[in-house]
Amino acid sequence: MGRGPVQLRRIDNKISRQVTFSKRRAGLLKKAHEISVLCDAEVALIVFNAKGKLFEYSTDSCMERILERYEQYSYAERQLMASDPESQGNWTLEYAKLKSRIEILQKNQRHYVGQDLETLSIKELQNLEQQLDIALKHIRIRKSQLMYDSISELQKKERALQEQNTQLMKKVEEKEKELAQQGHLQPNEDQDSPNFLLSQPLSSLNIGCGTYQEEGRSQARTNNRIPPWMLRHVSEIN
Repeated sequence: MGRGPVQLRRIDNKISRQVTFSKRRAGLLKKAHEISVLCDAEVALIVFNAKGKLFEYSTDSCMERILERYEQYSYAERQLMASDPESQGNWTLEYAKLKSRIEILQKNQRHYVGQDLETLSIKELQNLEQQLDIALKHIRIRKSQLMYDSISELQKKERALQEQNTQLMKKVEEKEKELAQQGHLQPNEDQDSPNFLLSQPLSSLNIGCGTYQEEGRSQARTNNRIPPWMLRHVSEIN
C-alpha cells in the first residue's frame, strides 16, 4: 500500500524539530544544487532557523548579483503595474530598492576588509579571495606605472641639469682664455704711475720729507750736546 498524505504541522519536541530542520535543510540545499546544474538555472536560497541563524546557497553567480537582479525585475514589474508613477507606493519601492542596494554594498565592504566572514561558505570565500587578488594586481600595476613615470621625469631633469652644467663650464673656459690673452697683451707699467709708486716701499723713495726727517734727527743730536742748565736759561728768556 502506498503512503497516504502526511499532515504537516509544527513539531512540538525541540530536539526532534532541530534534527528535522538539519535533515530537511541538507535536502533542500541538495535539491537547489541539482536544479541549478540540471537546468542551468541561477538559484539563490536563503533560510533562517528559529534562532535567526542564516543559511544560504547560491550558484556560481554570487548571492548579491542574484538579489540585485531580483530587485531590478520586481521593481520593473511593479512599475508597470503602477498607474501613477509619482504615487507614494512607487516612492516606497524606490526607497526599498536603494536601501537594499546600500545594505549589499556595506556588506561587501565589510567582507573586503575581513569582517563578517563567519556566514560565508567556502565558495564565497574563494570568490572573495579571487576578487581581492584581482584588485591587488591592478593596484600593483598602477603603483609600478607611477614609479616608472616618476623615475623617467627625474632622469629628464638630470639630463637637463647636466647639459646646463656643460654649457656653464664652456662659458667659464672661454672667459678664462679671454682673460689670459688680455694679460699677455698688456704693456709694462711706467714707474711714475700711481700703481707703481704704491707698490714700492717708502724707504726707497727719494722725496722731500726725508730731508726734514734728517734735519730733525741732527737737531736732536745737537740738543743732546747742550748742558741742561743752559737749556733752562734759554727757556726762561723766551
